[in-house]
Amino acid sequence: MDDKRKTLLEMHHITKRFANVVANDDVSLTVEEGEIHALLGENGAGKSTLMNMLYGLLKRDEGEIIWKGEKVSIHSPAEAIETGIGMIHQHFQLVEKFTVLENIILGRKEGKFIELPMEKAQQKIMELSNSYGLDIKPNAVIENLTVGEQQKVEIIKALYRKSDLLIMDEPTAVLTPQEVTKLFEILKRLRKDGKSIIFISHKLPEVLELCDSISIMRDGKMIRTLPNSPDLDSRQLASYMVGRDISLNIEKEDIEPGEAVLILEHVCADPVAESPGVRDITLELRRGEILGIAGVDGNGQEDLSELIMGLRKLKAGKITILGEDASEYDTKKIRQMPIGYIPADRNLAALVLDFPLYLNVAINHPDRKPYGSRWKLNYKEIIQTTKRKMEQFRVSASGPRELAGNLSGGNQQKVVLAREVGEKVDLIVAVYPTRGLDIDATHFVFETMLKARDEGAAVLYISTELEEIMTLSDRIGVLYEGTLMDIMPGKEASVEKIGLLMAGERVS
Repeated sequence: MDDKRKTLLEMHHITKRFANVVANDDVSLTVEEGEIHALLGENGAGKSTLMNMLYGLLKRDEGEIIWKGEKVSIHSPAEAIETGIGMIHQHFQLVEKFTVLENIILGRKEGKFIELPMEKAQQKIMELSNSYGLDIKPNAVIENLTVGEQQKVEIIKALYRKSDLLIMDEPTAVLTPQEVTKLFEILKRLRKDGKSIIFISHKLPEVLELCDSISIMRDGKMIRTLPNSPDLDSRQLASYMVGRDISLNIEKEDIEPGEAVLILEHVCADPVAESPGVRDITLELRRGEILGIAGVDGNGQEDLSELIMGLRKLKAGKITILGEDASEYDTKKIRQMPIGYIPADRNLAALVLDFPLYLNVAINHPDRKPYGSRWKLNYKEIIQTTKRKMEQFRVSASGPRELAGNLSGGNQQKVVLAREVGEKVDLIVAVYPTRGLDIDATHFVFETMLKARDEGAAVLYISTELEEIMTLSDRIGVLYEGTLMDIMPGKEASVEKIGLLMAGERVS
Protein backbone atom coordinates (compact mmCIF):
# COMPACT_ATOMS: atom_id res chain seq x y z
CA MET A 1 0.00 0.00 0.00
CA ASP A 2 1.20 3.53 -0.80
CA ASP A 3 2.44 5.21 2.43
CA LYS A 4 1.69 8.64 0.92
CA ARG A 5 -2.05 8.03 0.92
CA LYS A 6 -4.08 10.23 3.21
CA THR A 7 -6.70 8.87 5.54
CA LEU A 8 -10.20 9.53 4.21
CA LEU A 9 -12.44 7.77 6.73
CA GLU A 10 -12.05 6.61 10.30
CA MET A 11 -14.75 4.80 12.24
CA HIS A 12 -13.74 4.46 15.89
CA HIS A 13 -15.26 2.07 18.46
CA ILE A 14 -18.65 1.81 16.76
CA THR A 15 -21.29 -0.11 18.71
CA LYS A 16 -24.87 -0.83 17.68
CA ARG A 17 -27.45 -2.83 19.65
CA PHE A 18 -30.85 -4.15 18.61
CA ALA A 19 -32.63 -5.07 21.86
CA ASN A 20 -30.38 -7.75 23.38
CA VAL A 21 -28.38 -8.34 20.22
CA VAL A 22 -25.05 -6.52 19.74
CA ALA A 23 -24.80 -6.18 15.96
CA ASN A 24 -21.57 -4.14 16.05
CA ASP A 25 -19.29 -4.50 19.06
CA ASP A 26 -16.58 -1.83 19.36
CA VAL A 27 -15.80 -1.87 15.63
CA SER A 28 -13.12 0.35 14.08
CA LEU A 29 -12.36 0.80 10.36
CA THR A 30 -9.95 3.04 8.45
CA VAL A 31 -10.11 3.73 4.71
CA GLU A 32 -7.40 5.61 2.82
CA GLU A 33 -7.82 7.91 -0.15
CA GLY A 34 -7.49 6.10 -3.47
CA GLU A 35 -7.86 2.55 -2.20
CA ILE A 36 -10.31 -0.30 -2.70
CA HIS A 37 -11.00 -1.70 0.73
CA ALA A 38 -12.75 -5.06 1.05
CA LEU A 39 -15.16 -5.71 3.91
CA LEU A 40 -15.64 -9.44 4.46
CA GLY A 41 -17.65 -11.55 6.86
CA GLU A 42 -20.28 -14.25 6.99
CA ASN A 43 -23.94 -13.35 6.94
CA GLY A 44 -24.81 -11.73 10.25
CA ALA A 45 -21.20 -10.67 10.90
CA GLY A 46 -22.25 -7.01 11.07
CA LYS A 47 -21.02 -5.63 7.73
CA SER A 48 -24.34 -4.18 6.57
CA THR A 49 -25.09 -2.67 9.98
CA LEU A 50 -21.73 -0.89 9.98
CA MET A 51 -22.22 0.48 6.47
CA ASN A 52 -25.82 1.51 7.18
CA MET A 53 -24.57 3.63 10.07
CA LEU A 54 -21.93 5.22 7.86
CA TYR A 55 -24.58 6.01 5.24
CA GLY A 56 -27.03 7.43 7.78
CA LEU A 57 -29.61 4.65 7.56
CA LEU A 58 -29.00 3.63 11.18
CA LYS A 59 -27.97 5.59 14.27
CA ARG A 60 -24.93 4.32 16.15
CA ASP A 61 -25.13 3.83 19.91
CA GLU A 62 -21.45 4.48 20.59
CA GLY A 63 -18.34 5.57 18.71
CA GLU A 64 -17.43 8.32 16.27
CA ILE A 65 -16.87 8.90 12.57
CA ILE A 66 -13.94 11.00 11.34
CA TRP A 67 -14.16 12.22 7.73
CA LYS A 68 -11.11 13.90 6.21
CA GLY A 69 -9.77 14.61 9.69
CA GLU A 70 -12.97 16.08 11.14
CA LYS A 71 -15.59 14.48 13.34
CA VAL A 72 -18.96 14.22 11.57
CA SER A 73 -22.51 13.20 12.46
CA ILE A 74 -24.46 11.57 9.66
CA HIS A 75 -28.18 11.20 10.34
CA SER A 76 -29.54 10.39 6.88
CA PRO A 77 -28.47 9.29 3.39
CA ALA A 78 -28.92 12.90 2.25
CA GLU A 79 -26.31 14.00 4.82
CA ALA A 80 -24.02 11.15 3.78
CA ILE A 81 -24.24 12.27 0.15
CA GLU A 82 -23.52 15.88 1.10
CA THR A 83 -20.51 14.64 3.07
CA GLY A 84 -19.18 12.80 0.01
CA ILE A 85 -20.28 9.23 0.72
CA GLY A 86 -22.29 7.28 -1.87
CA MET A 87 -23.78 3.81 -1.53
CA ILE A 88 -24.64 1.44 -4.35
CA HIS A 89 -27.01 -1.16 -2.96
CA GLN A 90 -27.20 -4.73 -4.19
CA HIS A 91 -30.73 -3.95 -5.37
CA PHE A 92 -30.41 -0.76 -7.38
CA GLN A 93 -32.30 2.37 -6.27
CA LEU A 94 -33.52 3.43 -9.71
CA VAL A 95 -36.93 4.44 -11.09
CA GLU A 96 -37.43 2.08 -14.01
CA LYS A 97 -39.76 4.35 -16.01
CA PHE A 98 -37.38 7.33 -15.78
CA THR A 99 -34.44 8.04 -18.05
CA VAL A 100 -30.83 7.81 -16.95
CA LEU A 101 -30.67 11.61 -16.76
CA GLU A 102 -33.86 11.86 -14.68
CA ASN A 103 -32.62 9.22 -12.23
CA ILE A 104 -29.28 10.93 -11.76
CA ILE A 105 -30.68 14.40 -10.99
CA LEU A 106 -33.65 13.07 -9.00
CA GLY A 107 -33.74 14.78 -5.60
CA ARG A 108 -30.98 17.28 -6.42
CA LYS A 109 -31.55 20.91 -5.51
CA GLU A 110 -30.44 22.48 -8.77
CA GLY A 111 -31.84 25.24 -10.98
CA LYS A 112 -34.37 27.91 -10.09
CA PHE A 113 -37.90 27.24 -8.92
CA ILE A 114 -39.28 24.39 -11.07
CA GLU A 115 -36.63 24.69 -13.78
CA LEU A 116 -34.06 21.91 -14.00
CA PRO A 117 -30.65 22.44 -15.64
CA MET A 118 -31.11 19.47 -17.97
CA GLU A 119 -28.57 20.48 -20.60
CA LYS A 120 -25.92 21.27 -18.01
CA ALA A 121 -26.62 18.00 -16.17
CA GLN A 122 -26.46 16.00 -19.39
CA GLN A 123 -23.13 17.57 -20.29
CA LYS A 124 -21.69 16.71 -16.89
CA ILE A 125 -23.00 13.13 -17.13
CA MET A 126 -21.34 12.69 -20.52
CA GLU A 127 -18.07 14.04 -19.14
CA LEU A 128 -18.15 11.55 -16.29
CA SER A 129 -19.16 8.75 -18.64
CA ASN A 130 -16.29 9.45 -21.02
CA SER A 131 -13.79 9.97 -18.21
CA TYR A 132 -14.43 6.57 -16.63
CA GLY A 133 -15.38 4.58 -19.72
CA LEU A 134 -18.96 4.06 -18.55
CA ASP A 135 -20.60 4.43 -21.98
CA ILE A 136 -23.88 5.82 -20.62
CA LYS A 137 -26.71 7.20 -22.77
CA PRO A 138 -28.48 9.90 -20.70
CA ASN A 139 -31.82 9.60 -22.51
CA ALA A 140 -32.11 5.81 -22.26
CA VAL A 141 -34.97 4.52 -20.09
CA ILE A 142 -33.80 2.43 -17.12
CA GLU A 143 -36.11 -0.54 -17.77
CA ASN A 144 -34.52 -0.96 -21.22
CA LEU A 145 -30.98 -1.29 -19.82
CA THR A 146 -29.14 -4.46 -18.84
CA VAL A 147 -28.27 -5.05 -15.20
CA GLY A 148 -24.65 -4.10 -15.88
CA GLU A 149 -25.71 -0.83 -17.52
CA GLN A 150 -28.00 -0.03 -14.59
CA GLN A 151 -25.07 -0.50 -12.24
CA LYS A 152 -23.06 2.00 -14.28
CA VAL A 153 -25.94 4.47 -13.85
CA GLU A 154 -25.67 4.01 -10.07
CA ILE A 155 -21.93 4.70 -10.25
CA ILE A 156 -22.44 7.85 -12.33
CA LYS A 157 -25.20 8.97 -9.95
CA ALA A 158 -22.74 8.75 -7.06
CA LEU A 159 -19.99 10.53 -9.01
CA TYR A 160 -22.42 13.25 -10.14
CA ARG A 161 -23.13 13.89 -6.47
CA LYS A 162 -19.39 14.30 -5.88
CA SER A 163 -18.85 11.17 -3.79
CA ASP A 164 -15.28 10.55 -2.68
CA LEU A 165 -16.18 7.18 -1.15
CA LEU A 166 -18.38 4.54 -2.76
CA ILE A 167 -19.85 1.74 -0.67
CA MET A 168 -20.60 -1.20 -2.98
CA ASP A 169 -22.69 -4.05 -1.57
CA GLU A 170 -22.15 -7.34 -3.47
CA PRO A 171 -21.66 -5.42 -6.74
CA THR A 172 -20.92 -8.49 -8.87
CA ALA A 173 -23.81 -10.65 -7.65
CA VAL A 174 -26.03 -10.01 -10.70
CA LEU A 175 -23.37 -9.53 -13.39
CA THR A 176 -22.03 -11.79 -16.12
CA PRO A 177 -18.26 -12.50 -16.04
CA GLN A 178 -17.72 -10.01 -18.86
CA GLU A 179 -19.64 -7.34 -16.95
CA VAL A 180 -17.54 -8.09 -13.85
CA THR A 181 -14.37 -7.50 -15.88
CA LYS A 182 -15.71 -4.14 -17.12
CA LEU A 183 -16.76 -3.15 -13.59
CA PHE A 184 -13.28 -3.89 -12.25
CA GLU A 185 -11.76 -1.70 -14.98
CA ILE A 186 -14.06 1.14 -13.92
CA LEU A 187 -13.24 0.70 -10.23
CA LYS A 188 -9.52 0.74 -10.96
CA ARG A 189 -9.96 4.03 -12.88
CA LEU A 190 -11.84 5.46 -9.92
CA ARG A 191 -9.04 4.40 -7.60
CA LYS A 192 -6.44 5.96 -9.88
CA ASP A 193 -8.45 9.20 -9.75
CA GLY A 194 -8.26 9.23 -5.96
CA LYS A 195 -11.70 7.81 -5.21
CA SER A 196 -12.07 5.24 -2.43
CA ILE A 197 -14.30 2.16 -2.50
CA ILE A 198 -15.56 -0.12 0.25
CA PHE A 199 -16.14 -3.42 -1.55
CA ILE A 200 -18.49 -5.84 0.24
CA SER A 201 -18.39 -9.30 -1.30
CA HIS A 202 -18.45 -13.01 -0.48
CA LYS A 203 -16.48 -13.89 -3.64
CA LEU A 204 -12.99 -14.26 -2.26
CA PRO A 205 -11.10 -14.61 -5.58
CA GLU A 206 -12.58 -11.26 -6.69
CA VAL A 207 -11.46 -9.63 -3.44
CA LEU A 208 -7.94 -10.95 -3.90
CA GLU A 209 -7.87 -9.74 -7.52
CA LEU A 210 -9.17 -6.23 -6.90
CA CYS A 211 -8.70 -4.93 -3.38
CA ASP A 212 -5.78 -3.17 -1.68
CA SER A 213 -6.81 -3.83 1.91
CA ILE A 214 -9.11 -6.39 3.51
CA SER A 215 -11.06 -6.02 6.76
CA ILE A 216 -12.77 -9.08 8.20
CA MET A 217 -15.71 -9.12 10.60
CA ARG A 218 -17.03 -12.01 12.66
CA ASP A 219 -19.89 -12.05 15.17
CA GLY A 220 -20.21 -8.28 15.15
CA LYS A 221 -16.52 -7.63 15.77
CA MET A 222 -13.68 -6.49 13.54
CA ILE A 223 -11.29 -9.44 13.61
CA ARG A 224 -8.44 -8.03 11.56
CA THR A 225 -7.42 -5.73 8.73
CA LEU A 226 -4.57 -6.76 6.48
CA PRO A 227 -3.00 -5.59 3.22
CA ASN A 228 -3.60 -7.70 0.13
CA SER A 229 -0.53 -9.64 -0.94
CA PRO A 230 0.48 -12.50 -3.27
CA ASP A 231 0.87 -14.71 -0.18
CA LEU A 232 -2.80 -14.36 0.76
CA ASP A 233 -5.30 -16.91 -0.58
CA SER A 234 -9.01 -17.70 -0.38
CA ARG A 235 -8.51 -20.44 2.19
CA GLN A 236 -6.80 -18.05 4.62
CA LEU A 237 -9.57 -15.47 4.23
CA ALA A 238 -12.22 -18.13 4.72
CA SER A 239 -10.48 -19.32 7.89
CA TYR A 240 -10.40 -15.78 9.29
CA MET A 241 -14.10 -15.37 8.50
CA VAL A 242 -15.28 -18.54 10.24
CA GLY A 243 -12.65 -18.63 13.00
CA ARG A 244 -11.11 -22.00 12.13
CA ASP A 245 -9.26 -23.70 9.31
CA ILE A 246 -11.60 -24.64 6.49
CA SER A 247 -11.02 -26.61 3.33
CA LEU A 248 -12.34 -25.15 0.08
CA ASN A 249 -11.53 -28.26 -1.95
CA ILE A 250 -14.33 -30.33 -3.44
CA GLU A 251 -13.47 -33.88 -4.47
CA LYS A 252 -15.59 -35.14 -7.37
CA GLU A 253 -15.08 -38.51 -9.02
CA ASP A 254 -15.99 -39.20 -12.62
CA ILE A 255 -18.93 -41.59 -12.87
CA GLU A 256 -20.90 -42.90 -15.83
CA PRO A 257 -24.46 -41.45 -15.90
CA GLY A 258 -27.30 -43.95 -15.94
CA GLU A 259 -30.88 -43.89 -17.20
CA ALA A 260 -32.78 -40.65 -17.84
CA VAL A 261 -34.70 -39.49 -14.74
CA LEU A 262 -36.01 -36.17 -16.06
CA ILE A 263 -36.82 -35.40 -19.70
CA LEU A 264 -38.15 -32.03 -20.83
CA GLU A 265 -39.33 -31.79 -24.45
CA HIS A 266 -40.00 -28.29 -25.81
CA VAL A 267 -41.63 -27.19 -22.54
CA CYS A 268 -43.14 -23.72 -22.27
CA ALA A 269 -44.76 -21.75 -19.43
CA ASP A 270 -46.21 -18.25 -19.35
CA PRO A 271 -44.39 -15.42 -17.54
CA VAL A 272 -45.52 -14.51 -14.04
CA ALA A 273 -45.07 -10.92 -12.81
CA GLU A 274 -41.61 -9.88 -14.09
CA SER A 275 -40.35 -13.38 -14.81
CA PRO A 276 -39.69 -14.38 -18.44
CA GLY A 277 -41.44 -17.74 -18.16
CA VAL A 278 -40.08 -20.85 -19.90
CA ARG A 279 -39.49 -20.81 -23.66
CA ASP A 280 -39.18 -24.07 -25.57
CA ILE A 281 -36.70 -25.84 -23.28
CA THR A 282 -35.49 -29.35 -24.08
CA LEU A 283 -33.09 -31.25 -21.82
CA GLU A 284 -32.38 -34.68 -20.37
CA LEU A 285 -31.01 -35.39 -16.89
CA ARG A 286 -29.61 -38.81 -15.98
CA ARG A 287 -28.83 -40.72 -12.81
CA GLY A 288 -25.42 -40.03 -11.35
CA GLU A 289 -24.96 -36.57 -12.85
CA ILE A 290 -25.29 -32.96 -11.79
CA LEU A 291 -26.67 -30.66 -14.46
CA GLY A 292 -25.87 -27.11 -13.44
CA ILE A 293 -28.07 -24.30 -14.75
CA ALA A 294 -26.28 -20.95 -14.85
CA GLY A 295 -27.67 -17.52 -15.59
CA VAL A 296 -28.09 -14.02 -14.24
CA ASP A 297 -30.84 -13.90 -11.60
CA GLY A 298 -34.33 -13.42 -13.05
CA ASN A 299 -33.83 -15.27 -16.33
CA GLY A 300 -36.32 -18.05 -15.74
CA GLN A 301 -34.59 -20.18 -13.13
CA GLU A 302 -37.53 -20.25 -10.73
CA ASP A 303 -40.01 -20.59 -13.61
CA LEU A 304 -38.25 -23.75 -14.79
CA SER A 305 -38.03 -25.34 -11.34
CA GLU A 306 -41.66 -24.54 -10.50
CA LEU A 307 -42.79 -25.98 -13.83
CA ILE A 308 -41.02 -29.27 -13.06
CA MET A 309 -42.58 -29.36 -9.59
CA GLY A 310 -46.12 -28.76 -10.86
CA LEU A 311 -46.32 -25.24 -9.45
CA ARG A 312 -46.68 -23.73 -12.94
CA LYS A 313 -49.07 -24.77 -15.68
CA LEU A 314 -47.41 -26.36 -18.68
CA LYS A 315 -48.41 -24.39 -21.75
CA ALA A 316 -46.73 -26.66 -24.29
CA GLY A 317 -44.34 -29.60 -24.44
CA LYS A 318 -43.92 -32.73 -22.35
CA ILE A 319 -42.38 -33.53 -18.93
CA THR A 320 -41.27 -37.11 -18.20
CA ILE A 321 -40.13 -38.06 -14.68
CA LEU A 322 -38.90 -41.61 -13.95
CA GLY A 323 -40.55 -42.85 -17.12
CA GLU A 324 -43.95 -41.34 -16.29
CA ASP A 325 -45.61 -38.61 -18.33
CA ALA A 326 -45.87 -35.93 -15.62
CA SER A 327 -47.03 -33.13 -17.92
CA GLU A 328 -50.45 -32.91 -16.25
CA TYR A 329 -49.37 -33.81 -12.70
CA ASP A 330 -50.16 -31.29 -9.98
CA THR A 331 -47.74 -30.55 -7.15
CA LYS A 332 -49.32 -33.11 -4.82
CA LYS A 333 -48.78 -35.88 -7.37
CA ILE A 334 -45.20 -34.73 -8.06
CA ARG A 335 -44.46 -34.67 -4.33
CA GLN A 336 -45.50 -38.31 -4.06
CA MET A 337 -42.56 -39.21 -6.29
CA PRO A 338 -39.00 -39.72 -4.93
CA ILE A 339 -37.97 -36.12 -5.57
CA GLY A 340 -36.08 -33.70 -3.34
CA TYR A 341 -36.96 -30.05 -3.91
CA ILE A 342 -35.02 -27.10 -2.50
CA PRO A 343 -36.94 -23.96 -3.53
CA ALA A 344 -35.34 -20.57 -4.07
CA ASP A 345 -36.73 -18.97 -0.90
CA ARG A 346 -36.53 -21.25 2.12
CA ASN A 347 -38.54 -18.88 4.33
CA LEU A 348 -41.47 -18.46 1.94
CA ALA A 349 -41.58 -21.80 0.16
CA ALA A 350 -39.67 -24.42 2.17
CA LEU A 351 -40.29 -23.84 5.87
CA VAL A 352 -43.10 -22.72 8.16
CA LEU A 353 -41.06 -20.52 10.50
CA ASP A 354 -43.64 -20.61 13.30
CA PHE A 355 -43.67 -24.43 13.29
CA PRO A 356 -41.21 -26.55 15.30
CA LEU A 357 -38.56 -28.45 13.40
CA TYR A 358 -40.30 -31.81 13.77
CA LEU A 359 -43.40 -30.54 11.96
CA ASN A 360 -41.27 -28.97 9.22
CA VAL A 361 -39.52 -32.30 8.69
CA ALA A 362 -42.85 -34.17 8.42
CA ILE A 363 -44.70 -31.53 6.41
CA ASN A 364 -44.25 -33.14 2.97
CA HIS A 365 -45.75 -36.51 3.89
CA PRO A 366 -47.58 -36.30 7.23
CA ASP A 367 -49.87 -39.17 6.18
CA ARG A 368 -47.01 -41.57 5.40
CA LYS A 369 -44.96 -43.85 7.62
CA PRO A 370 -43.09 -43.16 9.82
CA TYR A 371 -44.78 -39.77 10.28
CA GLY A 372 -48.35 -40.94 10.55
CA SER A 373 -51.47 -42.06 8.69
CA ARG A 374 -54.47 -40.49 7.06
CA TRP A 375 -56.09 -40.18 10.49
CA LYS A 376 -53.34 -39.06 12.88
CA LEU A 377 -49.70 -38.03 13.32
CA ASN A 378 -47.22 -40.32 15.05
CA TYR A 379 -45.47 -37.64 17.10
CA LYS A 380 -43.04 -40.07 18.74
CA GLU A 381 -41.75 -41.31 15.37
CA ILE A 382 -41.68 -37.79 13.90
CA ILE A 383 -39.55 -36.51 16.79
CA GLN A 384 -37.20 -39.52 16.67
CA THR A 385 -36.79 -39.15 12.88
CA THR A 386 -36.16 -35.42 13.27
CA LYS A 387 -33.47 -36.06 15.89
CA ARG A 388 -31.76 -38.53 13.57
CA LYS A 389 -31.86 -36.14 10.62
CA MET A 390 -30.60 -33.25 12.75
CA GLU A 391 -27.57 -35.31 13.76
CA GLN A 392 -26.99 -36.54 10.21
CA PHE A 393 -27.13 -33.02 8.76
CA ARG A 394 -25.40 -31.30 11.70
CA VAL A 395 -28.29 -28.95 12.47
CA SER A 396 -27.40 -26.65 15.37
CA ALA A 397 -30.57 -26.26 17.45
CA SER A 398 -31.84 -27.06 20.93
CA GLY A 399 -33.88 -29.97 19.60
CA PRO A 400 -36.80 -31.04 17.40
CA ARG A 401 -39.18 -28.71 19.24
CA GLU A 402 -37.16 -25.59 18.37
CA LEU A 403 -39.07 -23.19 16.10
CA ALA A 404 -37.64 -23.06 12.58
CA GLY A 405 -37.66 -19.25 12.70
CA ASN A 406 -35.15 -19.27 15.58
CA LEU A 407 -32.42 -20.92 13.49
CA SER A 408 -29.74 -19.23 11.42
CA GLY A 409 -30.09 -19.28 7.64
CA GLY A 410 -27.49 -22.03 7.32
CA ASN A 411 -29.23 -24.27 9.85
CA GLN A 412 -32.62 -23.60 8.26
CA GLN A 413 -31.20 -24.76 4.93
CA LYS A 414 -29.81 -27.89 6.59
CA VAL A 415 -33.31 -28.68 7.85
CA VAL A 416 -34.63 -28.35 4.29
CA LEU A 417 -31.84 -30.62 3.02
CA ALA A 418 -32.52 -33.13 5.79
CA ARG A 419 -36.17 -33.32 4.82
CA GLU A 420 -35.69 -33.36 1.05
CA VAL A 421 -32.60 -35.55 0.61
CA GLY A 422 -32.27 -37.19 4.03
CA GLU A 423 -33.81 -40.31 2.50
CA LYS A 424 -32.90 -41.76 -0.90
CA VAL A 425 -34.39 -39.81 -3.80
CA ASP A 426 -34.03 -40.25 -7.55
CA LEU A 427 -34.21 -36.58 -8.55
CA ILE A 428 -33.13 -33.38 -6.79
CA VAL A 429 -34.25 -29.95 -7.98
CA ALA A 430 -32.13 -27.41 -6.09
CA VAL A 431 -32.66 -23.69 -6.68
CA TYR A 432 -30.08 -21.27 -5.24
CA PRO A 433 -29.37 -23.77 -2.44
CA THR A 434 -26.45 -21.77 -1.00
CA ARG A 435 -28.03 -18.29 -1.20
CA GLY A 436 -27.44 -16.42 2.04
CA LEU A 437 -25.25 -19.17 3.51
CA ASP A 438 -21.80 -18.84 5.05
CA ILE A 439 -18.78 -20.70 3.69
CA ASP A 440 -19.13 -23.68 6.01
CA ALA A 441 -22.84 -24.20 5.25
CA THR A 442 -22.17 -23.73 1.53
CA HIS A 443 -19.66 -26.55 1.48
CA PHE A 444 -22.04 -28.76 3.41
CA VAL A 445 -24.56 -28.21 0.58
CA PHE A 446 -21.87 -29.14 -1.97
CA GLU A 447 -21.05 -32.34 -0.11
CA THR A 448 -24.73 -33.25 0.15
CA MET A 449 -25.31 -32.80 -3.59
CA LEU A 450 -22.23 -34.79 -4.55
CA LYS A 451 -23.14 -37.60 -2.15
CA ALA A 452 -26.64 -37.82 -3.66
CA ARG A 453 -25.18 -37.84 -7.16
CA ASP A 454 -22.67 -40.58 -6.26
CA GLU A 455 -25.54 -42.66 -4.84
CA GLY A 456 -27.39 -42.49 -8.15
CA ALA A 457 -29.60 -39.43 -7.92
CA ALA A 458 -30.00 -37.00 -10.81
CA VAL A 459 -29.36 -33.42 -9.63
CA LEU A 460 -30.63 -30.27 -11.32
CA TYR A 461 -28.50 -27.58 -9.63
CA ILE A 462 -29.68 -24.03 -10.38
CA SER A 463 -27.45 -21.17 -9.23
CA THR A 464 -26.37 -17.65 -10.15
CA GLU A 465 -22.93 -18.40 -8.66
CA LEU A 466 -20.83 -19.38 -11.64
CA GLU A 467 -17.98 -20.68 -9.49
CA GLU A 468 -20.39 -23.12 -7.82
CA ILE A 469 -21.79 -24.28 -11.14
CA MET A 470 -18.33 -24.94 -12.60
CA THR A 471 -17.13 -26.70 -9.44
CA LEU A 472 -20.04 -29.11 -9.06
CA SER A 473 -21.52 -29.73 -12.49
CA ASP A 474 -20.94 -32.65 -14.86
CA ARG A 475 -22.79 -30.69 -17.54
CA ILE A 476 -23.70 -27.00 -17.63
CA GLY A 477 -26.69 -25.28 -19.21
CA VAL A 478 -27.24 -21.53 -19.43
CA LEU A 479 -30.58 -19.74 -19.19
CA TYR A 480 -31.26 -16.37 -20.77
CA GLU A 481 -34.73 -14.79 -20.66
CA GLY A 482 -36.38 -18.18 -20.19
CA THR A 483 -34.47 -19.84 -23.04
CA LEU A 484 -31.88 -22.59 -22.65
CA MET A 485 -29.01 -21.17 -24.69
CA ASP A 486 -26.79 -24.25 -24.66
CA ILE A 487 -25.72 -27.32 -22.66
CA MET A 488 -22.06 -28.32 -22.55
CA PRO A 489 -19.84 -30.81 -20.68
CA GLY A 490 -18.46 -29.25 -17.51
CA LYS A 491 -14.90 -29.98 -18.58
CA GLU A 492 -15.38 -28.00 -21.79
CA ALA A 493 -16.96 -24.97 -20.13
CA SER A 494 -15.09 -21.70 -19.69
CA VAL A 495 -16.01 -18.54 -17.82
CA GLU A 496 -15.84 -16.58 -21.08
CA LYS A 497 -18.16 -18.92 -22.98
CA ILE A 498 -20.71 -19.14 -20.17
CA GLY A 499 -20.56 -15.38 -19.67
CA LEU A 500 -21.45 -14.72 -23.30
CA LEU A 501 -24.37 -17.16 -23.10
CA MET A 502 -25.56 -15.48 -19.89
CA ALA A 503 -25.68 -12.22 -21.83
CA GLY A 504 -27.75 -13.79 -24.60
CA GLU A 505 -24.97 -14.26 -27.16
CA ARG A 506 -24.87 -17.65 -28.86
CA VAL A 507 -21.42 -19.20 -29.08
CA SER A 508 -20.43 -21.38 -32.05
